Amino acid sequence: MTRAETRERNRRALLDAAFQVVSRDGYRARLEEIAERADLTTGAIYSLFGSKNGLVVALVADYLRPYYEEVEQAVPAGLDLLEAVDAFARYYRRSCDGPDALSRLSLQITLLDMALHDPELGSQLATSIRSQENHLITLFTGRSHNGSSVTSRQAQRMTTALRALFVGLSQGVPLGLAPAADEEYFADTARALVSDVSLIDHDSDPS
Repeated sequence: MTRAETRERNRRALLDAAFQVVSRDGYRARLEEIAERADLTTGAIYSLFGSKNGLVVALVADYLRPYYEEVEQAVPAGLDLLEAVDAFARYYRRSCDGPDALSRLSLQITLLDMALHDPELGSQLATSIRSQENHLITLFTGRSHNGSSVTSRQAQRMTTALRALFVGLSQGVPLGLAPAADEEYFADTARALVSDVSLIDHDSDPS
């Protein structure tokens, strides 16, 4: 293997190990155990990620990247805004039934706990998540709605609202707390939310 291939293999092994340990232990996760699971040393963690926080931030980016790529495939170009939101909502609901739904929920809750214990990490995580959410903003920007095109400002406001809605609903599904929240419910609720003129905010900066 080349040096670059070895580096990428080690990076992948550490991220996979970190997912297991961080999901279970949160801010108590030990670098020594993560390195041991990856069959590497803690020195490899510092070399590749700089710090424990750097590893956690990279873990979140690695976790979200394929999710946003799948969303882009699930919401094709050519749909108007409500159609796009409908497709996004249905994709999100289907993901709640995936084999990794509980592990994803565990990671979400764990990361929130870690951010509360470490404000610096919380700030870094927020920056990483906002960067990834730019994919959704781009996905909704320019789509037609009520005779006009959605601006990037409007898409940003909608993305924030939709994320809050879906995170709340999706946390209840695997726990059995939202038995009526099927795919149709997700889609209906999301369309109703986006149709609200106060969220569309037509009077905002048109940039």
